[in-house]
Amino acid sequence: MNIRIRNFKTDDFEDVLYIESESFTEHNPFAYMHFYEMHGDMFLVAEYLDFIVGFIMGYRLNETEGRVFSLAVREEFQGRGIGAMLLDSLFKVFYSNLLKYATLEVRTSNLKARNLYRKMGFIPCWIEKEYYSDGEDGIIMKLKLSSYRFHDLDLFAKKIESISMRDSERFDK
Repeated sequence: MNIRIRNFKTDDFEDVLYIESESFTEHNPFAYMHFYEMHGDMFLVAEYLDFIVGFIMGYRLNETEGRVFSLAVREEFQGRGIGAMLLDSLFKVFYSNLLKYATLEVRTSNLKARNLYRKMGFIPCWIEKEYYSDGEDGIIMKLKLSSYRFHDLDLFAKKIESISMRDSERFDK
């Protein structure tokens, strides 16, 4: 399956909302557009044949930490590695923004997501009692980006190097 990860565009809004409503019980469509306006470079979609099949949103939590705000994949595309691809892509954005850690929260009942996060290297840190509006607990998980094995790291390193070269050229002028 040829999946392409790219930045969210406003044309993707309807598809993202569909996936979000299919995946989550708490639904706030306005949060997604607001998020895009505030953190557009950390809002990514997975595309298959010009069809949005998943998305991920993250943001800079503080000087060293990126937060995974939301991740969802269409039901019929789950179990095919798309969630891992989206996480890997967001980790690259975090890493290129000099962040050292990625954190997230997950419902205690969401075993599929918890297994994915463990496979990606997240470590459960603590439980937030009654974290969600329905009273369910949330597990806070954390990943040290320097210990993560990025996919296609050579290509990623070249991209980072070219960004660094551009920045140093601008600085010299």
